Amino acid sequence: MASDRRTPNTSLTRLLRQAAWTEQQFANAVNRAGAEAGLTLRYGQSAVAHWLSGTMPKSQVRPVILESLARRLGRPVTHLEAGFPTPPGGTRPAHGSAVEELLDMSRDDMDPSRRGLLQAGLYSAALAVPLFSDLAGRAEAAARPGRTGRVGSAQVETVRTVTDRVADILDEFGGGHARPMAAAFLVNSVGPWLTAPATERVHRDLLAAAADLTYLTGWMAMYERAHGLGQRYYVKALHLAGEADDHLTYCRTLRGMSLQASSLGYGGKALDLADSAAAAAPSAGPRLVAFLRGQQAHAASMTGDRHTAVTRLREAETALSKADSRRESIGGYDRSAYLFHVSHVLYESKDLPGSIKALLSSLKAQPRQERQGRVHSHALLAQRQFELGHLDAACATWHRFLDDYTEISSTRADTHFATLRSHLRPHHRTGAARELSERVRDVAAMKS
Repeated sequence: MASDRRTPNTSLTRLLRQAAWTEQQFANAVNRAGAEAGLTLRYGQSAVAHWLSGTMPKSQVRPVILESLARRLGRPVTHLEAGFPTPPGGTRPAHGSAVEELLDMSRDDMDPSRRGLLQAGLYSAALAVPLFSDLAGRAEAAARPGRTGRVGSAQVETVRTVTDRVADILDEFGGGHARPMAAAFLVNSVGPWLTAPATERVHRDLLAAAADLTYLTGWMAMYERAHGLGQRYYVKALHLAGEADDHLTYCRTLRGMSLQASSLGYGGKALDLADSAAAAAPSAGPRLVAFLRGQQAHAASMTGDRHTAVTRLREAETALSKADSRRESIGGYDRSAYLFHVSHVLYESKDLPGSIKALLSSLKAQPRQERQGRVHSHALLAQRQFELGHLDAACATWHRFLDDYTEISSTRADTHFATLRSHLRPHHRTGAARELSERVRDVAAMKS
């Protein structure tokens, strides 16, 4: 009679030992990572024990398990290393065509029936970032012939102009409206132009313009809490920028990746990415220097290194004072952004009153048209005022948050609205909170 005994998964056991987790801690980490991917997981110690004894986890859960281990160990973990079968397509070469992969991803992103599945991808805290030197010089002058015909500087200018317009729509109406437009433009216009005949100079300029738009699309996905998707867009932007020899967009994208890591609580990863961005931009202009130093300051404060954080803030302020008055529409850095970083550093340093003061100053300096940023800033300010015990001030700020929230489509703003409701619930019958509670109910009904 054949035995049905399973073979213990010694590979997974070895990884668990390296992670220094109990089986329950491992299960908890998998449940948390699964939530990011839109999965409702309720694993406990017994489930992990079954995995270790040889029971194979469900196929959709295996990537979540690998990512949980990767975050704990600080390095990528493969299916093979964990004792899992390699998924279909897992032997595909790591470096395909950046353009083709971008178009495949954008095509899914512009399709409402596919977008939910695409956004459920996991953010990888152990992702290896390609170096600029490894990417530079890959652009090819000869492209596959297509129906578009030869492209020139007019197409390059169109991509840059549309990118600026999408950035304006993001600021005014939120990423929920702007990102599908960007994805559609990447697929329907940018893709054909990148594969059409062009001179080497035009092709490189198109790659650089496409990298900028891809970076912005990743930024919007990050805003929409689709962090796995945002990271994938960012990596494609790095590849396109490298192929175009575009240091500026490469560094700006790394800085965006650092901001994403910091928003997810990975201070060490955020600092590594911010430092990498700064190191890759040795001849940057003063505005980009300020842009990079500000993020380095924020990330350093998350690691507890207040001295480095303050030093980087001082460098950011000095660089910003040397920048011209022209403000960039994409990835720009101004006085408001600098003060926002000051507020972050003070908050991480446990100076809550100082953080609130800096955030108020940041809001005063913020351009009026930036509704998306204003919503985020008012939400953070109200949360910190509430944390300090200043309920009336928090309610007044939340009213200003609601003024803009009703006009935009933004998952990040939706998250802030949910936080507002949870904070307000115990106080909804007292003073200023009563009036705010009534307005919150009306806004909730309108948004539903």
